[in-house]
Amino acid sequence: MADQREKRNKTRLQVKWPITIYTKKGPVKGESRNITTAGIFVRCEKELRLNEVCRMRIRPPKKQSVEVEGKLIWSNLDGLDANSPYSGMGFSFIKCSEEDLRRLDEVISRYLERPEDEEGKEGVRDEYEL
Repeated sequence: MADQREKRNKTRLQVKWPITIYTKKGPVKGESRNITTAGIFVRCEKELRLNEVCRMRIRPPKKQSVEVEGKLIWSNLDGLDANSPYSGMGFSFIKCSEEDLRRLDEVISRYLERPEDEEGKEGVRDEYEL
């Protein structure tokens, strides 16, 4: 996977897709807030531990699920109101099959090219660093 600078400079797609994070204590349901092929910003039911590595299933609408392994690299849940749109956790993808990476890249590319045709799209693409 790409180094940290490359990951932070990718175009982030603002979407609300269902996600399941599989932790050592069991599955946690959540929702994406933005995503790239290198990482994801997630809101979920409970706060996880920094540096925890988890398997995740991301479910874009009308598309096959994508399985990745991600490392929790930051969380702001302890400092913000839980209802704030900016509260959540950032995962860096550390392992992904070639097939899942291709599928994720394809879904993101389609959303960026034709946002009006896709469900689960929160807004326009956003290019910024987390």
